[in-house]
Amino acid sequence: MVKFYSASDTYSYPFPAVTLAYFLRYPNPYSTHVLSTDTIARHFDPTTQRLTTIRLHLKRSKLPSAVLKLLPRSLLGASAAGDTQSYILEKSVVDMREGWMDTESQNLEWTGVLSVVERQVFRRPVSQAEEELKMWQGVEGAARRHGFISFGPSAKVEDSGEMTEVKSTVTLHSHIGDKWKKRRAADDSSSSEDEQPQKMGFFKSLTTGSLQSSIELIGLKRARRSQPNAKEGMKVVLERMREGGLVAVLEGMRKDRESAHGQHALKGSGTGGDVD
Repeated sequence: MVKFYSASDTYSYPFPAVTLAYFLRYPNPYSTHVLSTDTIARHFDPTTQRLTTIRLHLKRSKLPSAVLKLLPRSLLGASAAGDTQSYILEKSVVDMREGWMDTESQNLEWTGVLSVVERQVFRRPVSQAEEELKMWQGVEGAARRHGFISFGPSAKVEDSGEMTEVKSTVTLHSHIGDKWKKRRAADDSSSSEDEQPQKMGFFKSLTTGSLQSSIELIGLKRARRSQPNAKEGMKVVLERMREGGLVAVLEGMRKDRESAHGQHALKGSGTGGDVD
């Protein structure tokens, strides 16, 4: 059983600006739960003109109370309050010549409980002339061609009226009980009642299927709530770029990082609020 979430949206900014904002989106006021971002690998293919980047994000979150009721904290690695930290692997491919960016993010921890894969496809509107971009290669060339990034001291993004389309898809799959089912399939002769999933530990009152479905539904609700915040975070970065260029973006990132660290420090001392 698998749950899906899908949404389409539009940014009122040109495609190269949106792709640049994507790489500079952490931190922002809507992502105080992101503790760090590291680039693991980056490769540019001169033949296809595509840039592939792999990054690792460390995020802090608070598990929903519904999940804590279903599963023991020891299995999730959560604190008594439900606080956890997890690594998210992100891969992105940008094609400036054809005007698209494909991204995919997935959790690296607790995949046995719930695997979450988020994919986003950013595209320049189809109506825009493809041949014009072919004479320019790379992000800087495309940006200069359209005049919305000067790459000077200010490097501001001008309002050219161009748009960027984005489609987001989240796939959630719980693997709770899968190992048990595989063992049972490998041993058809084992059919004693003490091996039934509803008789094992926290499976006591739930079958494997119903537990998986419950966890997936909880994850789906959280995905629906988080998507608007993700878009607002991107818009903050894009607006900074439009108002003050890359200098404003970097300065905003610095202030957001300081603010996030202050919030985490307050939370650690017991005087702050929860981080979503």
